[in-house]
Amino acid sequence: MNTKFIERPRSFCALGGAALAVGAIPGAIPILHSSMGCGGSIYWNQLGSTGYLGAGYCGGLAVPSSNIQENDIVFGGAERLSEQVENTVKLVEGGLYVILTGCMTDIIGDDIQAVASEYRARGVTIIGAETGGVRGNGYRGYDIVLSALATDYIEQQETKVGSKVNLWGIVPGQDAFWRGNLVIIRNLLERLGLEVNSFFTEKDNLATIKNAGNAALNIVLSDFYGIGAAETFQDIHGVPYLATPLPIGPTASAEFLLKVGEALALDSAIVQELIRSETKHYYTYVDRIADAYSDLDFQRYAVVVGDANYSVAVTKFLADDLGWLPELTVVTDEIPTEQQVKITDYLGNLRSGYKTNIVYETDATEIKTHFRNHWPVNRGQQFYDAFSPAFVIGSSWEREFAKDIGAGHLTVAYPVSNRVVLNNGYAGYQGSLALIEDLFSVIVAER
Repeated sequence: MNTKFIERPRSFCALGGAALAVGAIPGAIPILHSSMGCGGSIYWNQLGSTGYLGAGYCGGLAVPSSNIQENDIVFGGAERLSEQVENTVKLVEGGLYVILTGCMTDIIGDDIQAVASEYRARGVTIIGAETGGVRGNGYRGYDIVLSALATDYIEQQETKVGSKVNLWGIVPGQDAFWRGNLVIIRNLLERLGLEVNSFFTEKDNLATIKNAGNAALNIVLSDFYGIGAAETFQDIHGVPYLATPLPIGPTASAEFLLKVGEALALDSAIVQELIRSETKHYYTYVDRIADAYSDLDFQRYAVVVGDANYSVAVTKFLADDLGWLPELTVVTDEIPTEQQVKITDYLGNLRSGYKTNIVYETDATEIKTHFRNHWPVNRGQQFYDAFSPAFVIGSSWEREFAKDIGAGHLTVAYPVSNRVVLNNGYAGYQGSLALIEDLFSVIVAER
């Protein structure tokens, strides 16, 4: 039997991802049907690993939970869940309640849909989703929640609005910059004249989410996260989807806008004008740093470590826009071999022509091994091409690795424990300027 122990995991369990997704929906209340401790464990992970994202309204240690115990496990916990739902509805004001299961209640097979159906018959807006941690990681929990919304909450509508889109693929919590990223991309799409449902920002509400079925397109900013939900949405509501990598920087953002314009048959002149305007705006700021970049040698070799969204997007930005040399890209998700070709093809055809070495690794302790396999250590040979000056862009786990190889370090991917994140985001044109600021600030911080 081939087993592998992961010392430093890089994601929530499915329940954790689901709880954060529901908690990010304005007006939605998660109700955990799980054993004692699940809610607390999720919260402490959330607090210290997502840029210090707080609990918000009725989240964290205040999230409603059935807290099932041994007796419920032996004889079934549906009655305890029903009691918890009734008390939650009485005490917690919400527009949508979502029952989420943990490992134990999934295993014993409690029928949460029957409980949800009972309360819907009594006029409560409530749905259920089976999100036990055994079903996968936090990205999977996000997908399950979106699928549950598509199945049991969002209304079916025959007539579609040609200028309306839903925006998915950025996972609350797993992406510490989720809100900033969603707002940036939403603003770009709105400048194309589109009406955008982004589900998880302060601009969203339950009424617009409930009417998401009349959208003309689901835009999924990932080749991996939210795809299952988009397929479910397409089957139920007849809305096609466009999957595209998270765009960071002018090159990827222009490619993204062109794809959206083509998918919706938008006026190409409008799309091109937005690209021209945003590109000009971007370079008016980049021009200001160009002298320092050249004269003070801000160019770096780079190692990029992160999930399938960030590892791909950051590598492309470094190579195609910033002029850095990303020698190693480490994708930390468990991507099936047959799907890895998407990443290989995308990063193998960078506009700059630069070639990065791509590896797939879930264990943070193995990153240094992969790096040494690619760039052997100096063993006193007369001629040695040093990996310097260098930079590591990854998670908090990579701080030690960066220190070991004498590189700068910036945390952008989960877990994010050494930064506080409010409304910052790295997507699009605007976000890439923030990324440049953060990267260069690390370089000059100790001068």
